Amino acid sequence: MKFLSLIVILLGLAIANPSYAVDTKSATASELSKAAMININKANIDQLITLPGIGKSKAQAIVDYRENQGAFKSVTELTQVKGIGNKLLAKLEGKIVL
Repeated sequence: MKFLSLIVILLGLAIANPSYAVDTKSATASELSKAAMININKANIDQLITLPGIGKSKAQAIVDYRENQGAFKSVTELTQVKGIGNKLLAKLEGKIVL
């Protein structure tokens, strides 16, 4: 019974003050947009293919490059990956981070 009471109290506190939730009203636009960006040093294939112009083979090439060469040191280093040039890099601007 005490356990059930504790659960009810905790649920009530969570509903009254959901401090664990992201407050999109007080978060800056920069924080929100950065959260939506893909980290090219950590993203898996499924995450990478959500980017414009990146299909499964380019996503795999990004992961392979990262595994062989190490983490990207700059976003422009992405052009070293086969199939990614300056034009595609321009499409990815604002959508990727390190």
